[in-house]
Amino acid sequence: MRILEEFWYGNIEPTEYDTCPCAEYKEALQLISRNEEKVQTTMTDAQRELFARYVDSVREFQDMAECLLFQNSFRLGARMMLEVMEER
Repeated sequence: MRILEEFWYGNIEPTEYDTCPCAEYKEALQLISRNEEKVQTTMTDAQRELFARYVDSVREFQDMAECLLFQNSFRLGARMMLEVMEER
């Protein structure tokens, strides 16, 4: 099957990260988790609720930013392909 068919049928998920992220990625993720746990132990219930809403907002923003990055990257790749094809 061709790559576009694989993509169409859902066999390729462009938003999935590699199953073996680099050590720096894992360390950063662990640091985020540890710091979040430490911060939450010092919060009141009201502060925890506010923090949860903040985290939800940040995640929503990150989802939008990742989507825009994917779109822009795809367009760039397509422009590169067009330029390569034009040079024949």
